[in-house]
Amino acid sequence: MTNLDEARGLLARLVAFPTVSRDTNLPLIDWVEGWLAGLGIRSHRVWNADRTKANLYAQVGPDVPGGVILSGHTDVVPVDGQAWTSDPWTVTERDGRLYGRGTCDMKGFVALALAAVPMALAAGVKRPLQIALSYDEELGCDGCIGMVEEMARLLPRAAAVIVGEPSRMKVVTGHKGGIGYKVHLKGYEMHSSRIDRGVSAVMEAGRLIGWVNARNAENRARTPGPLAAPFDPPWTTLHVGRIAGGTADNITAGDCEMTIDMRPVPGEASADWQVAFEAEAARVEAGMRAIHPGCSVTLDRYFDMPMLRPETGGGAEALARRLTGDNASHVVSYGTEGGHFQQAGYSVVVCGPGDIAQAHQPDEYLELSEFRAGGDFMERLVADLAK
Repeated sequence: MTNLDEARGLLARLVAFPTVSRDTNLPLIDWVEGWLAGLGIRSHRVWNADRTKANLYAQVGPDVPGGVILSGHTDVVPVDGQAWTSDPWTVTERDGRLYGRGTCDMKGFVALALAAVPMALAAGVKRPLQIALSYDEELGCDGCIGMVEEMARLLPRAAAVIVGEPSRMKVVTGHKGGIGYKVHLKGYEMHSSRIDRGVSAVMEAGRLIGWVNARNAENRARTPGPLAAPFDPPWTTLHVGRIAGGTADNITAGDCEMTIDMRPVPGEASADWQVAFEAEAARVEAGMRAIHPGCSVTLDRYFDMPMLRPETGGGAEALARRLTGDNASHVVSYGTEGGHFQQAGYSVVVCGPGDIAQAHQPDEYLELSEFRAGGDFMERLVADLAK
């Protein structure tokens, strides 16, 4: 069986696990752990707080520094309400594409990484291949943090991390950061004819949304700096994803909940955006309390994803360019777990099969040509580690 045949079978098995982020990923982790054990490879889990999810990492090869980490996430986004033309949990091939939830984002890469394990064993690699599989990437990339810390502490230091998010096998050296807030506004209910005495949580949320829109307009109009210019769009974006509140048409809303995320560009500090937004929330809260002291604005920062900064003379970039032949400059606006690895002192790039435009879509697919290119990459990587 060729490496690509092995990877194809692994992809089918991985997709069959419906590892939506709101649910457990343990059946998939159990299976991968058993599959690795069958090859004589011991793996290690890093659990979430209530042990309903786990990261998994493993190493093939000698305990020496200078190896490579292949990083992928096991969770996928929901299929609820999407119009699929085939079973999302079964890999279906048609027209040169592999359809199924997660084929592109990013179980295709995970399958290729796992298929590289028996190749590394057979090749007798002289530097280790390390596999890192995470949970909750789709919820803000925080799930990997404990695993990154443990790998950095317990395993020989890898020279490069390849995060296999879909990049069409281009070498991506930078991406934006991400900050996410869950916002709860508590107003004061009153008949809407006496809005002067009530505090509508929904209308006060509108002030925060107005602030978000104003910042987007300012950022769009500003001339981007040299670090931001390569991005599309080349400015920090702010976004309100969900909002819900109120009990009746003629009652000032007692509660409103919404989510706000920000994606800062390199050259701007995530902390500055946090300070600015929290100051605006405090200003809105003060205005609410001036009408009724029981009102409040509560902020829960539920993720804080570090940006990936282009490295000068980075080992991961040099390796990935050597293996792919790609010497162009690429950055992306989506986030990855690469920033957490970089903060832990690793050299990192993003490079994986597939197009991010297919991620999260109904009838998500991975082109077979991209899957083959990923397989070729793994073969060259294993050969490099065996030198």
